[in-house]
Amino acid sequence: MATLSELPLRHSAPPAQRAAFAPIVLDALTHSYGDRLALDQLGFEVRAGEIFGLLGPNGSGKTTLFRILSTLRTPTGGRASIQGFDVARDPNQVRQQIGIVFQARSLDLKLTVAENLKHQGHLYVLSGAHLKSRIADVLARVGLADRAGDFVETLSGGMQRRVELAKGLIHSPSVLLLDEPSTGLDPGARRDLWQYLETLRDEEGAAILVTTHLMEEAEHCDRLAILNEGKLVALGSPFQLKSQIGGDIVLFETQSPAAAETLSLRLSQKFAVDAPILGNSVRLEHAQGHRFVASVVEAFPGVIESVSVAKPSLEDVFIRRTGHRFWTEVPAGARPEVRTTAARKGH
Repeated sequence: MATLSELPLRHSAPPAQRAAFAPIVLDALTHSYGDRLALDQLGFEVRAGEIFGLLGPNGSGKTTLFRILSTLRTPTGGRASIQGFDVARDPNQVRQQIGIVFQARSLDLKLTVAENLKHQGHLYVLSGAHLKSRIADVLARVGLADRAGDFVETLSGGMQRRVELAKGLIHSPSVLLLDEPSTGLDPGARRDLWQYLETLRDEEGAAILVTTHLMEEAEHCDRLAILNEGKLVALGSPFQLKSQIGGDIVLFETQSPAAAETLSLRLSQKFAVDAPILGNSVRLEHAQGHRFVASVVEAFPGVIESVSVAKPSLEDVFIRRTGHRFWTEVPAGARPEVRTTAARKGH
């Protein structure tokens, strides 16, 4: 089971040794925009043959890290390497190793599918019969073999996204970087995209790194790095991370924040549990949630508006590690804390 004790990889094997078996290695990677720290001593690795997710809300550092790995930005501290090449010192070598699918569209709508791929291939010095073969191969892989001669503007959003993926694969990269790849896709197209990524992982053994802010999408990843305010707060498979919580997540909804605060205090006093407040709700973790709910409702009649009991989710992992919800509506710079009984008592 992954724990935060494994996160500072700079204390393990030297980066040069780790790069021999990890296509992507981060070692104390740091980046600042003036006085603002966007990435804070990140250390982890992405293995061959896995889909690795970067999960975090807006402002967590995902985009900055993606730009560094794709050689669009130079880190201000630490090190990142791809297939043993330092992204800051050897950007040209890194670019030969990676395929990139950006969030923003990068297709020429007035060209055909094959023409888009042909121009992309020329950037990697591919030509002739080899390039023609690669175009046929990647279009077959993404299910567009019969659409090579179609103009991109005639394709659906999901199909256009598949062409973007084909562009990233044209030069047979060992590492594929995708920035919010399902943006703008309907549920069916999103499902298809993930099936293609899983096939690429299984058949090619590629290291695939995906940024996302969608919890359900993160569930498809083999492993996750959860980021918050530039820090790595959790690392492991979705199952491992959720298993660290254990038990059930119980949410008691009340009429107001004041009522929630009163309920939280009474729960702490009567049942000796930590019951953090989330707006109008009180959230807690309990090994036997369904049984505990009955005791609480009986003890405090008329106080609780509704109750939910669920198994832990990635959102719950985020709350436990950061003290606040994944998505919050607060002014910039404010921290939407989950208030606890101990905090209210001044402990």
